Amino acid sequence: MTDPIHELALLVRSRYGLIAIDTAEDERVTTLLRLLANELDCALFLWSRTRGLRRDGLDKPVYGTTDSAQVLSHMMGSTVPALYYLERVDQLLQQPDAVERLVEAARAFADRPGAVILAVSAVDLPDAVRRHAAVFSLPSPRPAEYRDLLRHIMRDLGRSMHVRVDLQPADETRLLASLRGLTLLEAEKVLTRAIVEDGRLAADDIEHVTLAKRGIVEREGVLEYYPVEETLDQVADLAGLKAWLAKRTAIIASPDRAESLGLGFPKGVLLIGVPGCGKSLCARAVAMEWRLPLLKLDPGALYNKYIGETEKNFRRAMQVAERVSPCVLFIDELEKAFASGGSEDGGVSQRVLGSFLSWLQDRKGDVFTVATANDVSRLPPEFLRKGRFDEIFFVDLPDTESRAAILSIHLAKRKQDPAAFDVLALVRATEGFSGAEIEGVVVAGLYTVLAASRPLDTAALLEEAGRTRPLSVVMSERIGALRDWARGRTVPAN
Repeated sequence: MTDPIHELALLVRSRYGLIAIDTAEDERVTTLLRLLANELDCALFLWSRTRGLRRDGLDKPVYGTTDSAQVLSHMMGSTVPALYYLERVDQLLQQPDAVERLVEAARAFADRPGAVILAVSAVDLPDAVRRHAAVFSLPSPRPAEYRDLLRHIMRDLGRSMHVRVDLQPADETRLLASLRGLTLLEAEKVLTRAIVEDGRLAADDIEHVTLAKRGIVEREGVLEYYPVEETLDQVADLAGLKAWLAKRTAIIASPDRAESLGLGFPKGVLLIGVPGCGKSLCARAVAMEWRLPLLKLDPGALYNKYIGETEKNFRRAMQVAERVSPCVLFIDELEKAFASGGSEDGGVSQRVLGSFLSWLQDRKGDVFTVATANDVSRLPPEFLRKGRFDEIFFVDLPDTESRAAILSIHLAKRKQDPAAFDVLALVRATEGFSGAEIEGVVVAGLYTVLAASRPLDTAALLEEAGRTRPLSVVMSERIGALRDWARGRTVPAN
């Protein structure tokens, strides 16, 4: 993991006189800059509009420096090697004269050690500042920082109340990993509330972290936070996909051990196959199995008629996903969002596609992407190149055993006893049916018997199956072509 102190020190020594740190964590920036000043053996000055400019550790400010023009003039005239951290400069950056003086002050550090430091979102930087600034994205707090925070919270709360700790070492690792993406202030609030609520810290308090991350997703409004209810046990068949996922569960449970072996967080899978065979269900089941938040990207919701807004929405969506990581990002029917060919939208789709491909290759957070596609002919070939996804699976129609399992799952889900039905006869009658079509047979049968005021039986289900024309019959040519394409190009998920 990149050491932010080392990277910032390198920028200062390279004579970058203006450094914009892309973060909202003012307190964390101050702590890092104290360590940076010590590393560079220079002074640290802090400025705010209310307190003026003061040397770190001293209460008395430099006279007259509550005015931004005065503090910038002071920096330009000083010969002391120093770092100047300007807090909350949003209003200052909206003033053309102040921006011009800020750039001039930063240029003064070309001949002497030091820099002007801003903590501001990179997207809010005026062009005049962006041209002269080195933009540094502050990484999420490290596990050690979260661990130290947890120790401090336990110590402080322990002075006023009895706190019981019911955490195994593995549970603590999961709890700290779930905090990733939260600022230290957000993490402090979540952990404090979890402990104060019942006087204990336990594995089930991870739910508090999940709810906090859900709030982040809903506040940004570019991704959907999906409730997760299914487990992999409710996904019939797909033994190949389940085995692949099982081998990677250890990375979620023991990230430190995986890192010691040089293993990174898995990138994700692309599921191609027959519609209705459980591809979307798998995304939800993976999130539940790995106990991770599930986010859904609806590409259609990102598109905006104004120039540049679509691309900005997409970048925000990816930033949110990285912030709440580790998580599962679900993109359904990928080909509809990034279909190859066509320029009707003025090239917006192609630009978003390029951004998405770059993100898939170089993502920063632990985001496991599950993308599904039904029509591979419309899928841009770039998605099929190794490196975008860890594996490409083909999901075929369920076989005999799988259809029996699917029938049992959906009957039991609707409070019917599978043992009371002739499952073998139903399996034969649903040859060529997808999982969704089998579920449809069960649901339709229930509506029929409800209207007739009689219990559901095998005859009712056989009658509904006989009325159904499955996709494998209606679109046999397309499904046959899809199977031919997948043979030798993909890994069987079944």
